[in-house]
Amino acid sequence: MADNSIATGTASAETSAAPAVPVSTPVSADTTTFAVILSLSFCHLLNDMMQSMVPALYPILKENYALDFAQIGLITLAFQCTASLLQPVVGIYTDKKPMPYSLAIGMSSTFLGLILMSMAHSYPVILLAAAMIGIGSAVFHPEASRVARMASGGRHGLAQSLFQVGGNTGSAVGPLLAAFIILPRGQESIAWFSAAALLAMVVLVGVGNWYARNRHLGKPKPRPAPGAAGYVALSRGRVAFAITILVLLMFSKTVYSNSLGSYYTFYLMHKFEVTVQEAQIALFVFLGSIVIGTLSGGWVGDKIGRIPVMWFSILGVLPFTMALPHVGLVATLLLSVVIGFIMASAFSAIIVYAQDLLPGRVGMVAGIFFGVSFGLGGLGAAALGKIADMTSIETVYQACAFLPLFGLLIAFLPKLDRKRA
Repeated sequence: MADNSIATGTASAETSAAPAVPVSTPVSADTTTFAVILSLSFCHLLNDMMQSMVPALYPILKENYALDFAQIGLITLAFQCTASLLQPVVGIYTDKKPMPYSLAIGMSSTFLGLILMSMAHSYPVILLAAAMIGIGSAVFHPEASRVARMASGGRHGLAQSLFQVGGNTGSAVGPLLAAFIILPRGQESIAWFSAAALLAMVVLVGVGNWYARNRHLGKPKPRPAPGAAGYVALSRGRVAFAITILVLLMFSKTVYSNSLGSYYTFYLMHKFEVTVQEAQIALFVFLGSIVIGTLSGGWVGDKIGRIPVMWFSILGVLPFTMALPHVGLVATLLLSVVIGFIMASAFSAIIVYAQDLLPGRVGMVAGIFFGVSFGLGGLGAAALGKIADMTSIETVYQACAFLPLFGLLIAFLPKLDRKRA
């Protein structure tokens, strides 16, 4: 009986786990080059740590510039829209013409955005700084995702999870650093974190060297002939329909994540009267659960398939999101951890499933899911801010509780067996 999942291929037992990016010898397509994957994960940590400074600054910006929730949502939108508009463009272009050193070049935009954010003294300049940080994200994610897949040796779910867990760790650490460094010292202290961008640029130059030497790993394997054993042929329309479903699944996940990432601190302070620092620590714990969930989801997806992981992650979280708006502080903290863990497990499953649907289009897939779906999440964040202004912050979480119902769409995804990938 065919396995109802898309597998990621078979990896060789030979792996490279050196602590630095490996040197000149080209590697085999069956070798998992952990040094490259971990270097990318580390840079993803630095990248998303810097980006997480933006929502971590929201309480300071709201107070200093008398912003309402809608304006807070627009800051998220400014960041997400530049990433949303540019990521697919970058991905499609680099699918045709790989650019090994674009990772280091793109990181310079994040560096400049952080400097500008630390010096901003007006709301339009804050929006511009957020947009520049978004540009850095637009360049980083498609190419980094491609290189992680190249270095995976066929263990695509594990590689994507290791890459993504770096970003999740950075997102979790960012608010904690903000609570103990930026909040006590003010907006100007965000400039200190621009040093992380410089460090990432140095590491990414090394990754670019490896990428330039091993471009052959990015070439897709020839497809089996139609009718070959184990091969499931899909029409373009069926593939497009499946990608649309995956975007909607990612949209529901991203909007809910943004509702917690952007407004969780305000929710805790308003409903339970906790301090800003206590709320930031709670946000750190929630984001930490996302790290563990992402890593677990990729490993399990390689073992049992992508579709079961998506069922568990998106629809399975529904009872917990429904309960969250109606419980006390301790239960809220516990439920947020459970929600973060379960919901995050779908991320690598969705990305790898889409990459296998569109072989040879790794950059475009990364652009769509890191860009378009996150951009839609930014629109959702802005809409949630408006809802919070018109009603209350509690209403936001009552409305978002139903987003996991999008998980029912998983039933319409094609079930392909391992031999197709």
